[in-house]
Amino acid sequence: MDAEAAPPGVDPSVPNAARMYDYFLGGKNNFRADRELAELVLSVLPETREGTRENRRLIGRVVEYLVGQGVRQFLDLGSGLPAQQNVHEVALRLAPDARIVYVDNDPVVCAHGRALLAEPDRVAMVEGDATRPAEILGHPEVAKLLDFDRPVAVLMMFFLHLVPDSADPQGFVAAYRDALAPGSYLALSHVGSDAAPERVAAVSRIYQQANAPFCPRAGAEIRAFFGDFELVPPGLVTGNGPEVGWPFADADTRAFVDEELARMAYVGIARKP
Repeated sequence: MDAEAAPPGVDPSVPNAARMYDYFLGGKNNFRADRELAELVLSVLPETREGTRENRRLIGRVVEYLVGQGVRQFLDLGSGLPAQQNVHEVALRLAPDARIVYVDNDPVVCAHGRALLAEPDRVAMVEGDATRPAEILGHPEVAKLLDFDRPVAVLMMFFLHLVPDSADPQGFVAAYRDALAPGSYLALSHVGSDAAPERVAAVSRIYQQANAPFCPRAGAEIRAFFGDFELVPPGLVTGNGPEVGWPFADADTRAFVDEELARMAYVGIARKP
């Protein structure tokens, strides 16, 4: 993407975490600054590219599982740039009556998202700050498509580790949980800090140049995001955890080729009783 293509208010010289993610996926919706910083990340964690692709596949499996549980409403927070295995593509293929709302604070993300969405009565792209749940839950487009008196699946995939502690992630995630009806779900993937501490610290330093920090957390902190929701067995697991019986992983694949990186990737789905 040429810098001249940047919409008003977007500084292409500042690396953007969402556009870096797009670059890791092999997309073209990124600027030179995004690519250069992403390459620095790859110099430390070359497996990041495969990790981001696995996360996209993971999203598809999560949505398939949730649709199978009867969920027809999805709120995807920090959705990022459109890519393969979008939530609405998987959900609507399996359940044509599904309703999906994407939320992101990046105008480039939202512009591309709206351009790709052809189902305005079933899918919406909302530009907003997901760390402010009252604003998101009260947004007209969210209220139009989602009924919070019925089960909703809130997705926070590859999102919370880009939110600093100063934004009170435990607090705003709890606010989303509180707004959900019984039978709703929370699904998240999050980079952990328990494994490869030197490489994690190096990536965190690199992200200091981006628009969002890189904030991996310990497994216990990640588990706390689910509150009193009931984790789907086998619970909160890492990318090298047991696949057999895991509803959102393929039995014949491993999440990552690099064992150390696999231990950094936490995934969980939990249901509100």
